[in-house]
Amino acid sequence: MSNNEKIKIKPGTLLYPLPAVMVTAGNAEKKNIITIAWTGIINSDPAILYISVRKSRYSHAMISENGEFVINLTTEKLARATDFAGVRSGRNIDKVGELGLTLIPGVTNDTPMIAESPINLECKVLEVREYPTHDMFIAEVVDAHISAEFVDENGSYDFGRMNLIAFNHGGYYGLDDQDMGRFGFSVMKEKTKRRKEKEARGAKRQQSRGRRGSIKKRNDGIKATSNINKRKNYK
Repeated sequence: MSNNEKIKIKPGTLLYPLPAVMVTAGNAEKKNIITIAWTGIINSDPAILYISVRKSRYSHAMISENGEFVINLTTEKLARATDFAGVRSGRNIDKVGELGLTLIPGVTNDTPMIAESPINLECKVLEVREYPTHDMFIAEVVDAHISAEFVDENGSYDFGRMNLIAFNHGGYYGLDDQDMGRFGFSVMKEKTKRRKEKEARGAKRQQSRGRRGSIKKRNDGIKATSNINKRKNYK
Protein backbone atom coordinates (compact mmCIF):
# COMPACT_ATOMS: atom_id res chain seq x y z
CA MET A 1 0.00 0.00 0.00
CA SER A 2 1.46 3.37 -1.02
CA ASN A 3 1.51 6.37 1.31
CA ASN A 4 -0.91 8.18 -0.99
CA GLU A 5 -3.52 5.42 -1.14
CA LYS A 6 -6.86 6.25 0.46
CA ILE A 7 -9.41 3.97 2.13
CA LYS A 8 -13.09 4.88 1.93
CA ILE A 9 -14.69 5.21 5.38
CA LYS A 10 -18.11 6.10 6.75
CA PRO A 11 -18.85 9.84 6.62
CA GLY A 12 -18.46 11.38 10.06
CA THR A 13 -17.30 14.33 12.12
CA LEU A 14 -13.58 13.66 11.72
CA LEU A 15 -12.63 17.32 11.83
CA TYR A 16 -9.79 17.33 14.35
CA PRO A 17 -8.16 18.77 16.37
CA LEU A 18 -10.69 21.11 17.93
CA PRO A 19 -10.50 23.60 20.79
CA ALA A 20 -11.74 22.14 24.07
CA VAL A 21 -13.47 25.02 25.88
CA MET A 22 -15.47 25.28 29.07
CA VAL A 23 -18.65 27.23 28.50
CA THR A 24 -20.35 28.91 31.44
CA ALA A 25 -24.11 29.34 31.26
CA GLY A 26 -26.79 30.86 33.51
CA ASN A 27 -26.33 33.61 36.08
CA ALA A 28 -25.18 34.15 39.66
CA GLU A 29 -28.18 32.26 41.09
CA LYS A 30 -28.33 29.35 38.65
CA LYS A 31 -25.20 28.47 36.72
CA ASN A 32 -23.39 25.59 35.08
CA ILE A 33 -20.23 24.68 33.19
CA ILE A 34 -20.27 22.50 30.09
CA THR A 35 -17.31 21.39 27.99
CA ILE A 36 -17.70 22.03 24.27
CA ALA A 37 -15.42 20.98 21.42
CA TRP A 38 -17.80 21.82 18.60
CA THR A 39 -17.11 25.53 18.42
CA GLY A 40 -15.53 27.89 15.94
CA ILE A 41 -15.26 31.32 14.37
CA ILE A 42 -17.83 32.55 11.82
CA ASN A 43 -16.93 36.21 11.31
CA SER A 44 -14.14 38.57 12.36
CA ASP A 45 -15.77 42.03 12.48
CA PRO A 46 -18.00 41.94 14.36
CA ALA A 47 -16.56 38.90 16.13
CA ILE A 48 -19.12 36.11 15.70
CA LEU A 49 -18.68 32.48 16.70
CA TYR A 50 -20.78 29.45 17.50
CA ILE A 51 -21.15 26.55 19.89
CA SER A 52 -23.13 23.39 19.15
CA VAL A 53 -24.93 21.92 22.16
CA ARG A 54 -26.94 18.71 22.44
CA LYS A 55 -30.61 19.42 23.08
CA SER A 56 -30.55 17.18 26.17
CA ARG A 57 -27.76 19.06 27.93
CA TYR A 58 -28.54 20.90 31.17
CA SER A 59 -26.87 24.07 29.87
CA HIS A 60 -28.95 24.07 26.67
CA ALA A 61 -32.03 25.46 28.42
CA MET A 62 -29.98 28.08 30.31
CA ILE A 63 -28.39 29.40 27.12
CA SER A 64 -31.76 29.37 25.34
CA GLU A 65 -33.49 31.25 28.17
CA ASN A 66 -30.76 33.81 28.89
CA GLY A 67 -29.52 34.28 25.33
CA GLU A 68 -25.89 34.43 26.42
CA PHE A 69 -22.88 32.37 27.48
CA VAL A 70 -19.14 32.71 28.11
CA ILE A 71 -16.43 30.71 26.35
CA ASN A 72 -13.49 30.04 28.67
CA LEU A 73 -10.31 28.73 27.05
CA THR A 74 -8.69 25.75 28.74
CA THR A 75 -5.11 24.88 29.66
CA GLU A 76 -3.07 21.85 30.64
CA LYS A 77 -3.69 22.72 34.30
CA LEU A 78 -7.44 22.73 33.59
CA ALA A 79 -7.43 19.43 31.65
CA ARG A 80 -9.08 17.38 34.41
CA ALA A 81 -11.69 20.08 35.04
CA THR A 82 -12.34 20.28 31.30
CA ASP A 83 -13.01 16.57 31.05
CA PHE A 84 -15.09 16.43 34.26
CA ALA A 85 -17.31 19.31 33.11
CA GLY A 86 -18.02 17.37 29.94
CA VAL A 87 -18.93 13.99 31.46
CA ARG A 88 -20.91 15.04 34.55
CA SER A 89 -24.28 16.79 34.44
CA GLY A 90 -25.04 19.96 36.35
CA ARG A 91 -28.49 18.54 37.03
CA ASN A 92 -26.95 16.21 39.60
CA ILE A 93 -23.95 18.04 41.04
CA ASP A 94 -22.50 21.50 41.52
CA LYS A 95 -19.62 21.29 39.06
CA VAL A 96 -18.15 24.61 40.13
CA GLY A 97 -17.90 23.53 43.77
CA GLU A 98 -16.78 20.01 42.85
CA LEU A 99 -13.92 21.32 40.72
CA GLY A 100 -12.92 24.17 43.02
CA LEU A 101 -13.05 26.70 40.21
CA THR A 102 -13.46 30.42 40.81
CA LEU A 103 -16.33 32.18 39.07
CA ILE A 104 -16.16 35.95 38.63
CA PRO A 105 -18.93 38.25 37.36
CA GLY A 106 -19.15 39.01 33.69
CA VAL A 107 -18.72 42.63 32.66
CA THR A 108 -21.37 42.76 29.93
CA ASN A 109 -23.23 39.50 30.56
CA ASP A 110 -24.97 38.17 33.66
CA THR A 111 -23.19 34.87 33.01
CA PRO A 112 -20.07 34.45 35.19
CA MET A 113 -16.57 33.69 33.87
CA ILE A 114 -13.94 31.18 35.04
CA ALA A 115 -11.09 33.10 36.68
CA GLU A 116 -8.55 30.31 36.08
CA SER A 117 -9.11 30.47 32.32
CA PRO A 118 -6.55 32.64 30.48
CA ILE A 119 -9.13 34.07 28.06
CA ASN A 120 -12.86 34.62 28.53
CA LEU A 121 -15.23 35.57 25.70
CA GLU A 122 -18.62 36.97 26.70
CA CYS A 123 -21.16 36.12 24.00
CA LYS A 124 -24.71 37.20 23.14
CA VAL A 125 -26.81 34.80 21.09
CA LEU A 126 -27.85 36.16 17.69
CA GLU A 127 -29.46 33.10 16.19
CA VAL A 128 -30.18 29.44 16.97
CA ARG A 129 -30.08 26.84 14.22
CA GLU A 130 -31.72 23.54 15.07
CA TYR A 131 -30.33 20.23 13.83
CA PRO A 132 -31.26 16.60 14.65
CA THR A 133 -28.78 16.08 17.51
CA HIS A 134 -27.42 19.54 18.30
CA ASP A 135 -28.51 23.15 18.23
CA MET A 136 -26.02 25.71 16.95
CA PHE A 137 -25.94 28.91 19.00
CA ILE A 138 -24.51 31.68 16.80
CA ALA A 139 -23.33 34.53 18.99
CA GLU A 140 -21.46 37.83 18.94
CA VAL A 141 -18.47 38.34 21.22
CA VAL A 142 -19.55 41.42 23.17
CA ASP A 143 -16.62 41.47 25.61
CA ALA A 144 -13.28 39.71 25.97
CA HIS A 145 -10.81 39.32 28.83
CA ILE A 146 -7.26 38.00 29.17
CA SER A 147 -5.25 37.24 32.31
CA ALA A 148 -2.75 40.04 32.88
CA GLU A 149 0.17 37.61 33.25
CA PHE A 150 -0.08 36.80 29.53
CA VAL A 151 0.18 40.39 28.30
CA ASP A 152 3.68 41.82 27.83
CA GLU A 153 4.77 45.44 28.19
CA ASN A 154 4.01 46.08 24.51
CA GLY A 155 0.45 44.81 24.87
CA SER A 156 1.11 41.58 22.94
CA TYR A 157 -0.58 38.34 24.01
CA ASP A 158 1.69 35.42 24.89
CA PHE A 159 -0.38 32.42 23.79
CA GLY A 160 2.66 30.14 24.04
CA ARG A 161 2.83 30.44 27.83
CA MET A 162 -0.89 29.73 28.27
CA ASN A 163 -0.36 26.00 27.58
CA LEU A 164 -3.71 25.69 25.82
CA ILE A 165 -5.15 22.26 25.04
CA ALA A 166 -7.07 20.75 22.14
CA PHE A 167 -9.46 17.82 21.71
CA ASN A 168 -8.38 15.23 19.16
CA HIS A 169 -10.66 12.24 18.46
CA GLY A 170 -11.49 11.49 22.09
CA GLY A 171 -8.27 12.71 23.72
CA TYR A 172 -6.97 15.94 25.21
CA TYR A 173 -3.59 17.14 23.98
CA GLY A 174 -1.28 19.97 24.88
CA LEU A 175 -0.08 22.23 22.10
CA ASP A 176 3.64 22.03 21.36
CA ASP A 177 4.91 25.61 21.47
CA GLN A 178 7.31 24.89 18.62
CA ASP A 179 6.49 27.57 16.06
CA MET A 180 6.44 26.07 12.54
CA GLY A 181 5.89 29.50 11.03
CA ARG A 182 3.75 32.57 11.53
CA PHE A 183 0.82 33.41 9.27
CA GLY A 184 2.18 34.32 5.82
CA PHE A 185 5.64 32.80 6.38
CA SER A 186 5.46 30.84 3.11
CA VAL A 187 5.53 34.04 1.04
CA MET A 188 7.54 36.26 3.37
CA LYS A 189 10.40 38.25 1.85
CA GLU A 190 13.86 37.50 3.20
CA LYS A 191 14.32 41.06 4.47
CA THR A 192 11.05 40.89 6.43
CA LYS A 193 11.98 37.45 7.75
CA ARG A 194 15.32 38.72 9.11
CA ARG A 195 13.59 41.71 10.74
CA LYS A 196 11.01 39.52 12.44
CA GLU A 197 13.68 37.09 13.65
CA LYS A 198 15.58 40.02 15.15
CA GLU A 199 12.41 41.24 16.87
CA ALA A 200 11.76 37.76 18.25
CA ARG A 201 15.29 37.54 19.65
CA GLY A 202 14.85 40.94 21.28
CA ALA A 203 11.56 39.86 22.85
CA LYS A 204 13.19 36.71 24.25
CA ARG A 205 16.05 38.75 25.75
CA GLN A 206 13.50 41.09 27.32
CA GLN A 207 11.61 38.15 28.83
CA SER A 208 14.87 36.69 30.13
CA ARG A 209 15.83 40.00 31.77
CA GLY A 210 12.39 40.18 33.32
CA ARG A 211 12.73 36.69 34.78
CA ARG A 212 16.22 37.48 36.13
CA GLY A 213 14.86 40.66 37.68
CA SER A 214 12.07 38.73 39.38
CA ILE A 215 14.50 36.13 40.71
CA LYS A 216 16.86 38.86 42.00
CA LYS A 217 13.98 40.67 43.67
CA ARG A 218 12.86 37.44 45.33
CA ASN A 219 16.40 36.62 46.47
CA ASP A 220 16.87 40.15 47.83
CA GLY A 221 13.67 39.71 49.79
CA ILE A 222 14.92 36.41 51.21
CA LYS A 223 18.24 38.02 52.18
CA ALA A 224 16.48 40.95 53.86
CA THR A 225 14.28 38.59 55.86
CA SER A 226 17.35 36.55 56.83
CA ASN A 227 19.20 39.66 58.04
CA ILE A 228 16.20 40.75 60.10
CA ASN A 229 16.03 37.33 61.74
CA LYS A 230 19.77 37.43 62.48
CA ARG A 231 19.44 40.82 64.18
CA LYS A 232 16.57 39.47 66.25
CA ASN A 233 18.68 36.53 67.37
CA TYR A 234 21.51 38.84 68.45
CA LYS A 235 19.23 40.84 70.75
